Amino acid sequence: MMVDDDLWSAVGDPTRRRMLDLLLSEGSGTATSLSEHLPVTRQAVAKHLVVLDRVGLVQATTAGREKQFRVDQAQLARAVAQLADVGTAWGSRLQRIKRIAETIQRGKDTDNETEKKQ
Repeated sequence: MMVDDDLWSAVGDPTRRRMLDLLLSEGSGTATSLSEHLPVTRQAVAKHLVVLDRVGLVQATTAGREKQFRVDQAQLARAVAQLADVGTAWGSRLQRIKRIAETIQRGKDTDNETEKKQ
């Protein structure tokens, strides 16, 4: 699976992740309603929502004077799948590194035992 750098950049920010959590738990929200739960201004929330909207993680509908945002479940599922794939790939890499390190350590242990016997 190809990694979408823009998507990862969007979810890499802790404020945006918190916003996604809030939208998922509440079902939807506006910049104003989200800012009431976050330590940032409404304007900062609006800017974060633009980033999330640009990568498709949220969808906006106009509700009176404000936009109502909802999480796009399909795009969120895509992000989760990418994260799982990257986690699997890194797990395999780390296992290979561990095996190499263990092989090196066994070689050093063998060398140390040989030196002690001499």
